[in-house]
Amino acid sequence: MKKRFPKISNKRKCITGSILFAAGFALMYISRISRAFAQWYSVHVYPVWVNVTGRFMGIFAFSVSEVLLYTVLLIVILTFFRLVIRAVRKCAGKKDFLAWGCRLYILAGVLFSLYALNCGINYHRQSFSESSGIEMESYTAEELKSVCLWLTEEVNSLSGSVARDEGGVMRLAQRSGESKAAARALDQEAVRAMHRLGREYPELAGFYPNPKGLLCPWILSVQQLTGVYSPFTVEANYNSGVIDYNIPFTMCHELSHLRGFMQEEEANFIAFLASIGSEDIYFQYSGYLMGWRYCMNVLYKADYDAWEEVREQLSGDIEADLAANRDFWDQYDGRIAEAANKVNDTYLKANDQSEGVESYNKMVDLIVAYRFNPARRQALSRIGRRRTHCSRAHPSVFSDISARPFS
Repeated sequence: MKKRFPKISNKRKCITGSILFAAGFALMYISRISRAFAQWYSVHVYPVWVNVTGRFMGIFAFSVSEVLLYTVLLIVILTFFRLVIRAVRKCAGKKDFLAWGCRLYILAGVLFSLYALNCGINYHRQSFSESSGIEMESYTAEELKSVCLWLTEEVNSLSGSVARDEGGVMRLAQRSGESKAAARALDQEAVRAMHRLGREYPELAGFYPNPKGLLCPWILSVQQLTGVYSPFTVEANYNSGVIDYNIPFTMCHELSHLRGFMQEEEANFIAFLASIGSEDIYFQYSGYLMGWRYCMNVLYKADYDAWEEVREQLSGDIEADLAANRDFWDQYDGRIAEAANKVNDTYLKANDQSEGVESYNKMVDLIVAYRFNPARRQALSRIGRRRTHCSRAHPSVFSDISARPFS
């Protein structure tokens, strides 16, 4: 005789969902009014989630969050249509629709509580600039220009050392063969780069799972995103379809969220430091080129003549990368990208990033502060950056990243 599990009433389902939402909101509220709580949680509790959930999800080579997204959407759609068909045949009524809605409510409560635990609270912790001592200060257009010249020199020196396809576009050596082993090597280099940076900045030390490229990158491309951190599975996901030079930087950006640094400008800056501090020349090229793009965007608005002067010094080799990147994102311009950008902007503002999507560009303030902090620069170079200088490169502004222009 089969044992039948007792049915859970709709009332209990609603109560369970409400408790989950209430718990999530309570934690978010406490973290907003008490940075001490947010800092304690981010340093002592959140790493447990990363170590447990992150390690478990790391068993799977694919993005679990991506597969779960498609699976849940499919189940929700199929069960809803099944319910509609049953209702048309007079086999289902209001109670069935209510039960379906209650199950959905519980799922939403679970997801929201996971978001609060693995993401929301961390928005209110101590910032990386505070803990690292690299404080953002005001600077002149001339100082920004000098930083842009430095970045131009660095990216020029690397541009001739990276492999390029027949169109002159940089190709990651690990992606040229498109084998699983090669892709894994790329993921592992991102983890090594973060570990290396963690030796200089203890707040970045700890376990990192391999970042994962999406099986269907279109879902991010159409939103003009290069990466996304999943608080539900504690995974760092990146858009595997973007132009190659974006990928190392994006990997490090998403991994920085696994150390509790959610502010986008800081995640960008951490990605910059990790990339240029890597022993892999492709990561260095990615970091310097992304830093160059962001800084040049700001210089363009601050002093066009200075921007033009710096831009003329960019080596010709890089033009193919920038043009390919621009062409890639142009094909996804449209209403979906516009709507996704507004949603992202609202989300960031709701999490105390008043600049919204513009906050990605604030990494420039940190790069300038870092450039004029020789002690920090020397410490990072001691950690180990072995580079080969070469050749030259060339221009074309803007585009993406965790969120374009970045996530």
